[in-house]
Amino acid sequence: MAAGQAVTGQAVTVYGAYGHTGRFLVAHLLERGFVPVLAGRDAGKLESLAEAYPGLDVRPASVDDPAALDRALAGSAAVINAAGPFATTAAPVIEAALRASIPYLDVAAEIEANADTFAQFKERARAAGVAVVPAMAFYGGLGDLLATAAMGDWTEADEAHIAYGLNQWDPTEGTRIAGKVSVERRGGRRVRFREGRLEYHGEELPTLKWEFPEPMGPRAVIGEFTMADVVTLPSHLRIPEVRTYMSVEAAGGVVNPDAPTPSAVEADGRSAQTFLVDVVVRSKGAERRAVATGQDIYAVTAPLVVEAVARILTGRTRTVGVASAGDMFDAPDFLRALAPHISVELHG
Repeated sequence: MAAGQAVTGQAVTVYGAYGHTGRFLVAHLLERGFVPVLAGRDAGKLESLAEAYPGLDVRPASVDDPAALDRALAGSAAVINAAGPFATTAAPVIEAALRASIPYLDVAAEIEANADTFAQFKERARAAGVAVVPAMAFYGGLGDLLATAAMGDWTEADEAHIAYGLNQWDPTEGTRIAGKVSVERRGGRRVRFREGRLEYHGEELPTLKWEFPEPMGPRAVIGEFTMADVVTLPSHLRIPEVRTYMSVEAAGGVVNPDAPTPSAVEADGRSAQTFLVDVVVRSKGAERRAVATGQDIYAVTAPLVVEAVARILTGRTRTVGVASAGDMFDAPDFLRALAPHISVELHG
């Protein structure tokens, strides 16, 4: 089956379907020919969402009710978890996916939750022959695909840098809750990836200058504004130093408790937010680069995840068990399939 082609008629459970990202997922699944199953913890919100999609199954399920989760996944070809905080939801939904023997994907940006998924389920998922793809989203998934594509024929690199050039970041309520949970898990400390491991610290984050390619150009960024890429890249790429950066404008929005939630400017619900993700990998003095541009980090998560579902269900994967996007899929081919949602350029 060609890249981008739908797997017509197969059911896919979306856990957290009524959330901001969940709604984009439901719409894009339908666009690709799948049949979304609306699931989540809040029955009332599910029923409200279902009013816009007559005929779709509604299956409320709490994460502490395995039987309800089993019913939510029954008959589905895959499950996408879009319900944070993933520190609470990921493990129970993965357990249900393993019981159902179906692929599991999530959109977690929580560093510790993603690390837990690799640590707790790597062997079990591989033994069961089930694909489990955490962080198959803008944060974690896209950066991993870009870095993997940029690596090309390199088998290792000295360092990887992922700079997020967002013109603004109005966080969803889910983003705020997930961030709070992560901070609590770290005891208020910050995290970075150095010398091949996650390192927790209490140092202030520096403000640096990043030379983004045009049309963005040079921008002030917060150094070591660490995102899920520090889990996804090292899970399969031999890179001992992985650093992520965030544009000052975006960092200010996400930490501001009074920042508004995303506001739609287009009929499909997309906001006016734009992004440029600049990935640089270096090895022995040589440098390679991958650049992605697009609109609305929450909206573009939907084509990322749904493309991943389609590839898993049609056997276009490179491994089994728990794996990040760059490990599970042919990264350059996957990135090409994301057009027109995301534009990608590879350099060097």
